[in-house]
Amino acid sequence: MEWSILFMGPVGAGKTEAIRSLSDIDVVDTDVAATDETAFLKEKTTVSMDVGVLNLGDGDKLRLYGAPGQGRFDFMWEILVEHAKGLVIMLNHANPDPLKDMAFYVGRLKEMLAGRSLPVVVGVTHSDERPDRSIYMYAEYINNNPVTFATGKVPVFRVDARQRHDASALMAALAAMLEMNERLASVPHVAA
Repeated sequence: MEWSILFMGPVGAGKTEAIRSLSDIDVVDTDVAATDETAFLKEKTTVSMDVGVLNLGDGDKLRLYGAPGQGRFDFMWEILVEHAKGLVIMLNHANPDPLKDMAFYVGRLKEMLAGRSLPVVVGVTHSDERPDRSIYMYAEYINNNPVTFATGKVPVFRVDARQRHDASALMAALAAMLEMNERLASVPHVAA
């Protein structure tokens, strides 16, 4: 099996870094020097996409795609979402209003998916920078605002995107959901 996984989220949430920590190949990226307000957050930013591959064994692999976080590059989001079999929403816990970021990406994904449903996980980075905020606020948000395009429950993970074992937890959850969807799809439907 081969599945395309899309990482989305705001600038500085760790999408590129997570893909770098997971990929078994050199990541192809489109990072350029940041020249707008993004330059206050980081030196480089993704303008098209990041691409990596995570080999799962037995020929199975996840193709990892990172979407640019800046809204001006949102034309890439639709192209990347079209081929995605699973989604990772990355959020920077230290941003001024990370729940607003989450609401924005959930809303845009709902529009772009137009009735499709996919496995979704949420990765929360920079939680060490805001220990006064509970990581559970994201799960509470999801409980109060269901992610209608998600298949099943949406797990939330605290992630250091630089650490392969942290990012691997996101992929393990997504791979399990993808495999379950494949198995359920192959079971014949029996009318009651």
